[in-house]
Amino acid sequence: MTSLTRFHGNQRVEARLLWFVTFVTLLVSAGFAEEPLDGRLDTEAPEQQPASTYPEIGGPTSVRGQIEEDEGVRKARERMPGFRDALEPWFAWKRRIKEKNGLELSFDYSALYQGASASLTDEDDAAVGVIRGYGRWTAVGRGTENTGILVFKVENRHRLGTELAPSNLGFEVGYLGITGTLYSDVGSVLTDLNWQQRWDGGRTGMIVGRYDPNDYLDVLGYSNPWTTFSNLSVLVNTSIALPDASAGIGFGHWLNDQWAIGVTADDANGVLSEVGFFDHGWEFYTSGEIMWTPEREHRYTKNVHMMLWHVDEREDAGVPQSHGVAFGANWLVGEKWLPFARAGWSDGGAPLMNATLTAGVLHRVGERADLLGLGFNWGDPSDDGLRDQYSGELFFRFQLSENLALTPSAQLLVDPANNPDEDQIWVLGLRVRLAL
Repeated sequence: MTSLTRFHGNQRVEARLLWFVTFVTLLVSAGFAEEPLDGRLDTEAPEQQPASTYPEIGGPTSVRGQIEEDEGVRKARERMPGFRDALEPWFAWKRRIKEKNGLELSFDYSALYQGASASLTDEDDAAVGVIRGYGRWTAVGRGTENTGILVFKVENRHRLGTELAPSNLGFEVGYLGITGTLYSDVGSVLTDLNWQQRWDGGRTGMIVGRYDPNDYLDVLGYSNPWTTFSNLSVLVNTSIALPDASAGIGFGHWLNDQWAIGVTADDANGVLSEVGFFDHGWEFYTSGEIMWTPEREHRYTKNVHMMLWHVDEREDAGVPQSHGVAFGANWLVGEKWLPFARAGWSDGGAPLMNATLTAGVLHRVGERADLLGLGFNWGDPSDDGLRDQYSGELFFRFQLSENLALTPSAQLLVDPANNPDEDQIWVLGLRVRLAL
């Protein structure tokens, strides 16, 4: 009970918790109590707008996936229509560019603050801002099902007045994982620069260049650290030796309208902050997946899949070869509920966990784009000397306008693997995102 005593004795954390509970109560009350605006009603949940029938298996965090998700939110009623209306000339210009040149452009700015109830050091809070510019240029076959598309994304990730970034806060408190996924302070980086080709009437696709393989395999529609959860263990399967953005090649193919397969091979030593091409030797991360969905256009929200993966020994980094199997599923129920589950087992010391289970649900609140999420994870670390670890996260995304959202969250870290003196650690957070 050491952590509870320290928690109640820490006035800063008590203030954070009081602020969080009050804020969430107000947000949830507003989400359920507001009257419809001018009768504008979207009968389909904005986060569950069906993806296109393209064969690419890119997830919500891929360039295409993020653009589609933001367009889905724009179909929902909003609280501040004047905010979006003031930016209409900007969005109209983007539409003209897309229609004339086949170029889709998008920009966003996200900021995340997190504070922890305990730490191994004096640092217990973290904040980072991220500005991103990304797009897709259909250079070949525009208007057809067989296209060639250049995909790009650049980012700047910077700390906001704290000594830590949220991506490091978990390790600072003794948690084996990341409480603020993608919110690092690496500065300016090139995250995507790849060519995506599709042929055979859109049934077969290829990606080659620099990309994050996690955006294209083991994909579930609930998983997006910019708009849903922040905890890595809830978002992805941590029994996989998760590679960073790197050089690689992948293929996807629809066997029919329900079954799809995908494979990828990538530089196992890829680092987000460095743009290289197998600079540390020909050591590969490889994976293959088979996926079933009742209809191609619902591959995000009604999806069951199994993936096998392998990573070579990384000699310079001193990381052994590892391999494993991962399962994932989420299923949209009644246009409002999206339950999800993940499981994975692995052998070797490359991933964080050798076994993990995750389960949770998203719920669309009312008729707006407000979103409530709850997720839980159990993990057995790949280091046999560490204890099993548990974590949970609750968030409420409050959509102020179709392109502006506030998301308070609370994470409970139970038995943090690298902090045997603490049984429970709370991490409270607030995220803001502006999409342009």
